[in-house]
This record gives sequence, C-alpha cells and structure tokens, in this order.
Amino acid sequence: MSLLLAFGIWLIHNLSLNYSETLSVPVIAECNIEGHSIMSSNSSTIAARCRTSGFTILRGRHKAKKEAVHVRFNSADMHEAEGDMFYITSAELGNYVSDIFGEGVQLESFLSESFQFRFPAENHRRVPVQAVTSLSYKPQYMAMAPLHLKPDSVTVYGEPYHLETISKVFTKAIELDNLKSSAHGSVRLESVQGVRMSVEEVGYSLDVTRFVEIATDVTVTPRNVPAGLKLSVYPSTAKVVFKCVFPLTHDPSDLVSFHIDYSDFQKSIGGRCMAIPSKIPDGVIEYSIEPEVFDCVEESSK
Repeated sequence: MSLLLAFGIWLIHNLSLNYSETLSVPVIAECNIEGHSIMSSNSSTIAARCRTSGFTILRGRHKAKKEAVHVRFNSADMHEAEGDMFYITSAELGNYVSDIFGEGVQLESFLSESFQFRFPAENHRRVPVQAVTSLSYKPQYMAMAPLHLKPDSVTVYGEPYHLETISKVFTKAIELDNLKSSAHGSVRLESVQGVRMSVEEVGYSLDVTRFVEIATDVTVTPRNVPAGLKLSVYPSTAKVVFKCVFPLTHDPSDLVSFHIDYSDFQKSIGGRCMAIPSKIPDGVIEYSIEPEVFDCVEESSK
C-alpha cells in the first residue's frame, strides 16, 4: 500500500508538471462563408508543438482517437483556395489554440503553415431586412431619419423552392417608448422555417432630436414652362409647416420656395400636381404643405 501510495503521488506530481509535446487534434471547421455550407465536409488534423501539463497531454492523446473537435472560425480568417476549398494560416490559427487543444495550452509552433477545409456550395440569395417597430416620442421630439439597420440585408440558405418564396426577412418587434434621445441596440431576426440565415441578429440605430415648428405661407409658382404657354396654379399659395432641429439657427422660410414643374404637369392626370421645394434647408427634418395637391391649367400666353 505504501508503494502504491508513493507511486500515485509521484504520478500526480509528474503529470502536473509542464512538458513540451506535439499535440494532434482532428478539427471540423464551422464558418459563415457566404454561399457555402456553415460546416466543413472534411476534418483537418491540426498538429502543433505545445507546452502544457501532463494531464492535458494525456487528454489530448485520448481526444485524438475520438471524434473531431468542432471549432467556430471567423470568416475573415478563412481564405479561398479553389472552388469549395478554403484554408487558414498558422498565424491566424494561433487565435484558436484553446478552442482546439483546450485551456492551459501554450503554443510553441504549428507543424504546418496552413490547413485546408472544404465548405460545399449551398443555394442562397440576398434579401433585405425589414424592421418591425413600435416607436413613440416625448412631445417636441422626433426621429431625424428612419431607423437604420446594420446589416440591412442578409443571405438566406435553403432549397430553391424555399428561397423562391422569401423576398425579405423581418426583425422581432423593436419597442421604444417616450423617446427623447437617440437609441441603438441589437434585435434578433424572425426565423423562417426551412432556411438558414447568415446572421441571427442585426444592429439598429435611431437618431432622435428635439424639434421646433415654423409655419409660413408660401407662393407656389410654375417652372420651366415653354415659351408661348402659361401655366396657372390654383390655389397659388399654400401653408407650409417646417419641423426644424432645436435650437433654431435660421428661419427656413427665407431659404426655400415651392414650385410645380411643367414636366410634372404633362405627366399628371387631370392637371393635378404636387408642389416641389427648391431645396430643403439645413436643419429641416421634414415639412408638410396644405393643400398637398394643386390644380394646374395650361393656356396660351398670347
């Protein structure tokens, strides 16, 4: 019993020491490469000279005889070789040492410069992402622009008959109440049965600002009317309300005019046209005009 106990203590002591040893592990790569399967169809044996404890060396030898380890790689680290073949270099593989060999392993060197994986091509298409929102603002606050998604489109993978029916994907509901400052975050995408998406969530941002309203009366005039013709606009004036970023630095009504272009009149139905601003001054978030539609009558100027 004393001999067994001494041997056990000696074994534990030696296994707890660090050694320089060659570790070899079969790896199946998982990587989100557009147009290809997320998982490699082959495994690649990754061998490296490492320094680690005797316990880890024993576990590594035992692991090498079992199933391959699944390692998730960043798509930026995978380089296209030819066709469906991709490779990762030993320099980039250094970021995945603990994923491959386990914790507590110090890399000394890989035995190869690169390792190859095959990612079979898959049917796919790129579709836009549509935000599902429920937004409300505190009084005198509003969004400066529509909610922005990043990315605003995703790649979906699946059988052709599934892909043909998908024209867009939706986010889960983004609910933001009583906003008075800009908001940002991330939101998951609604899953679609039978397909896989390149990402599971997207980021969103919404610029919110305080605004002030400026109301003014403007004259609506015709523009680009050919010589010899006259275009009359009824009514000839309209009320415009500008929503401007607070604090207001200038009166936008002094910098903008409204008109109806003769080409729009020619394309109109029954001479009913919408007035167009000459430009939108800086600081104006949006505007409304009353009435929205004007009656235009063409006649000879002679």
